Amino acid sequence: MITKVLSVGGSIIAPDKPDVSLLKNFTSMAISWLKANEDSRLILVAGGGGPARTYQNAYREVASLFDSDEKASCGFASEEETNYACDWLGIMATRMNAQILKTCFGPLCPHEVITDPTAAPDEFPGRVLVAAGWKPGFSTDNDAVLLAQKYKADTIVNLSNIEKVFTDDPRKNPDAKPLDTISWADFRKMVGDEWVPGKNCPFDPIASKSASESGLTVICAAGKNIPNIRAILDGKDYIGTAIK
Repeated sequence: MITKVLSVGGSIIAPDKPDVSLLKNFTSMAISWLKANEDSRLILVAGGGGPARTYQNAYREVASLFDSDEKASCGFASEEETNYACDWLGIMATRMNAQILKTCFGPLCPHEVITDPTAAPDEFPGRVLVAAGWKPGFSTDNDAVLLAQKYKADTIVNLSNIEKVFTDDPRKNPDAKPLDTISWADFRKMVGDEWVPGKNCPFDPIASKSASESGLTVICAAGKNIPNIRAILDGKDYIGTAIK
């Protein structure tokens, strides 16, 4: 059985609320691909998106309103505590997004949403498995890596609101160039080694370290370009960046 792992960014599923049109088109494409590839299955890992950042930002704003004594008693005493709380808020958002993805696939996805990739079954029923955030310390990108390792997938398709990885942030540097391929060593220099809840980067630093050590390839591509996602699944020419 061939396993394809797609890390579906929350900014695609729910930029501020669930994108109904995108969910319909994505589900239709995936079902069509599964029908054409009877020896294959899909693992979809949902990110948190707009709802995650909305709640994380609200929490940080609440924290800013307390004085130092109140912060100590309410759990705002350190940056570490704040990041831990924000991670859990993001995780809860991923679980809502994952549940709507699972529901869209109906009988093709009979297993409950995976919230701990280390406890996923050795074999899962159906053709689709959906996963969500697990615990603080990293994003769902890392959950996708753990599931790829468990089910022996060699590639993760990372779907977000960017079409390619750039040499720098194009919003800040007009000279930033899009890349077709990049090595793990060079990519990790770009994203660093530390995870901060809500961090905006093509693939999170913790997941990048694990993926590079496992020899996985990650393809970063636009999550709303449905024909392009199908091309990636079919092994055809695509628009995106391969990290390997």
